[in-house]
Amino acid sequence: MIKEYQLRVLPEVAASEQNLISYLQQEEGLDANHINAVRVLKRSIDARQRTIFMNVKVRAYVDEHPQEDEYFRTEYHSVKGNKQAIVVGAGPGGLFAALKMIELGIKPIIVERGKNVRDRKKDLANISREQVVDPESNYSFGEGGAGAYSDGKLYTRSKKRGNTEKILNVFCQHGASASILVDAHPHIGTDKLPRIIESMRNTILECGGEVHFETRMDALLIEHNKVLGIQTNTGQTFMGPVILATGHSARDVYRWLDANHVAIEAKSLAVGVRLEHPQELIDQIQYHNPQGRGSYLPAAEYSFVTQVEGRGVYSFCMCPGGIVVPAASGPEQVVVNGMSSSNRGSQWANSGMVVETHPEDLPEYEKYGALALMEFQIELERQSWMQGGMKQVAPAQRMVDFTQRKLGADLPKSSYSPGLISSPLHFWMPPFITKRLAQGLINFGKSSRGFLTNDAVMIGVETRTSSPVRILRDKETLQHVEVEGLFPCGEGAGYAGGIVSAGIDGERCAESIASYIDSSSNYEK
Repeated sequence: MIKEYQLRVLPEVAASEQNLISYLQQEEGLDANHINAVRVLKRSIDARQRTIFMNVKVRAYVDEHPQEDEYFRTEYHSVKGNKQAIVVGAGPGGLFAALKMIELGIKPIIVERGKNVRDRKKDLANISREQVVDPESNYSFGEGGAGAYSDGKLYTRSKKRGNTEKILNVFCQHGASASILVDAHPHIGTDKLPRIIESMRNTILECGGEVHFETRMDALLIEHNKVLGIQTNTGQTFMGPVILATGHSARDVYRWLDANHVAIEAKSLAVGVRLEHPQELIDQIQYHNPQGRGSYLPAAEYSFVTQVEGRGVYSFCMCPGGIVVPAASGPEQVVVNGMSSSNRGSQWANSGMVVETHPEDLPEYEKYGALALMEFQIELERQSWMQGGMKQVAPAQRMVDFTQRKLGADLPKSSYSPGLISSPLHFWMPPFITKRLAQGLINFGKSSRGFLTNDAVMIGVETRTSSPVRILRDKETLQHVEVEGLFPCGEGAGYAGGIVSAGIDGERCAESIASYIDSSSNYEK
């Protein structure tokens, strides 16, 4: 007999299979001697009350053994000699687009301006050690995209856009723990994600696809409003329809599109700081316990949102047990982001604390047209760089001091390895952001006692929450509204907001490009 149960149990019960078997025997009347296995299907934490519970959906195998795999495998076959299409960018949008193209019998040719995921790591270390940013290999550019070294969170609200479970299963097939299929907020960890990305690349290569690193697309080849291929910085030309999955920081691509009259528009984004607390304090607050999380609970997360003067103020990309990292993608920039390893074991918790920003908030940037929000990002990041002494040292301010518009004499310890410098964020950041952000933090402190504290530090600036530009495409075909054979994809095109949603969009674009190739009488291999 195989039977499923929805359980509400204490964390120590959910901590092991044997404890779950004992619970099923006591509460459901099963004979533990006949239970051969208990598989957890879904798991979430209910921390709304002082006593913390785990909601767990389990499948019990009574006098039977599990026959099925923990995840569904996708079959990938050779596409050598098949019709081809180009994928620009090897982030999650591009990688999942390429894998889906292989499923559909199309040969993907990936061009990635950055290095492979292993070689990237040396350049990331150099940012902290030498205070130097390689504009082609950094936290934004390189195999795996911005998500590869910024936590690997797989939670998304974009379930209406496509098959979330498919994306998670593909990750499992390439080495991720099956726990990502179980947890309400799945997370791989930046220490494990690179190996999985490498495995995905190997699948693409084994099936006959191509991957070209340190190869930057410098121009689309367009004739009569139709994409024929791309020109690269290496002098190579690749021919075929194009999935453009360049990520949210490819500013040269946005400039090229704008200069060549390929329709784009300014898109709202969120701007603010990275807020870092001691993880122990967040555990105490979220688990309602001065002793913290204890032995059976994970590092606590939080999520806050409020409205201040018509704009959303909210936490973004929360990293329990994580660190703050330098995420600039070029010179004269200081940008911060957060990440966590798989065990979420650091002594700090961090998240973006950001304010919704619309084009109409920036009348002085109207002259930049579709690039207005991008130019605003650039200027704010430049100011942050200047405040940090024109290095990767980040300007920072204690949390309460910020809300009270005070400049403190010192700063708490931080995980940010290039270092912090005390700076009046409330003074030099734009007032329409700082005033709303200060009120938002006060609101969060009222709803979560102890959250508003000078033990927390605000680190500037968080500007890469999403793309500042949307590349316009048809809702049905996902093709550009004017240029045939161009498929804007993922977060950089303005149609996703994280690893999973970018992967979903990549699969959708691959399906659309397959339909385009099948119906195109002018296609040339």
